[in-house]
Amino acid sequence: MGWFWADSPAAAPVAPHPMPANASATPPPGCPMHKPAGEVPSAPPPSIVTKPADSASACPYVPPTTDTKEPSAGSPSYISKLNPLNYMPKNLSNQRDHTEQTVDLPLDRENSTIPRGDGQGTWEYPSPQQMYNAMLRKGYTDTPAEHVEAMVSVHNFLNEGAWNEIVEWEKRFSAGLSRGWQVCSKGEENASLMADMLARKDAMAANTETKDPSLVRFMGRPSELTPKARMLQVMGWLYPSKYETEPPFDRHDWFVRRVHPDGTEREKRYVIDYYSGPPEETGEPVFYLDVRPAVDGPLDAAERVVRWGGDVWWRASGGSVREELAKLKQ
Repeated sequence: MGWFWADSPAAAPVAPHPMPANASATPPPGCPMHKPAGEVPSAPPPSIVTKPADSASACPYVPPTTDTKEPSAGSPSYISKLNPLNYMPKNLSNQRDHTEQTVDLPLDRENSTIPRGDGQGTWEYPSPQQMYNAMLRKGYTDTPAEHVEAMVSVHNFLNEGAWNEIVEWEKRFSAGLSRGWQVCSKGEENASLMADMLARKDAMAANTETKDPSLVRFMGRPSELTPKARMLQVMGWLYPSKYETEPPFDRHDWFVRRVHPDGTEREKRYVIDYYSGPPEETGEPVFYLDVRPAVDGPLDAAERVVRWGGDVWWRASGGSVREELAKLKQ
C-alpha cells in the first residue's frame, strides 16, 4: 500500500515469454512437455544447445543457455534495477501499454504530505495508470482497470494515515525516553497536545525551529508477517471469540529520519500492518493500521512499553476521571 515513485516514466518492459497466439496449439511429439508426469526426467542438457537440422519439425521448447538465463527476483542483477528508495522498478511506465486495459486511466500524480528524507519536497503518489501497470507487472491481472482509480484513492488515504501515526510516535520520543514518559503519562487523549506544547517550549528556549521527521525510504513485505501479527493469529486460534481476525493484507517497513532537539539525527524503522475490517452499513470499506517502531534494539522496545504503560498509568491512577471532574466544575 505504499507505492511512491520519483523517477520519470520510461518505456514499459516487454514480456520475455509472450503467450502464443493460438491457445489450443500443442507442441510436437518430441517435446519434453509430452512426457508422462511419472517419468523420471533425464539429466539436464549442457548449457550450449545445438539447433536441429530440421527446425520445422523440431520442438519449439529450447532449454535456455547459461548466457541467456534471466536473473531471478533475488539476484544482485535484479536488485540493482530497483529504486533503492522504494524497491520498485525504476522504469515503470505511465502510459497505456497493455491490451488488458479497457479504459483510459488518469496520468496525473498527487503529491503527498510526507516529507522526503533527501529534503527534495514531498513524496509523490503513483498515478492510476502507473498503479495499474505496476499491478500487471507483479502478476495481478484480475483487477478491472475501472477500479484502479478508487484503489489509488484508498492507497493514498491509508499512507497519509500511516504517516500521521508515525508523526505521533516521533512527537513523543524524539526528545528521549524521559520526555516520552512525561507525555505518555498524560494519557493518549492528551499526549499530542502535551507533546506540541513541550516542543514549542524547547524551541523557544533554544531559539531554534522544530524540525519534523521525514521518510527516507520504505519497502513492502506483504508475504512476511510481523511477530505481532503472527502472535495475534495464534491468539485467534486459541481464543477465537476474542482475538479472531484476518491476517493483515499488507505489511510495510518505513525508514524515518528522526531529528533530536539538539540537531542530531537517527534513522528509525517503523513497521505497519494493514488490516481490513467489516464494511460499514453503507457499504464503505473499513481499514485498520497498526503502526509502531520496529524492535531493532532495547530503546525501540522501551518506547513501545512507555507509550502503552503511560496510558495504562493515566487511567489506573484516575487521571481520566479527574479530567472529567475538572471539566464539570468549569
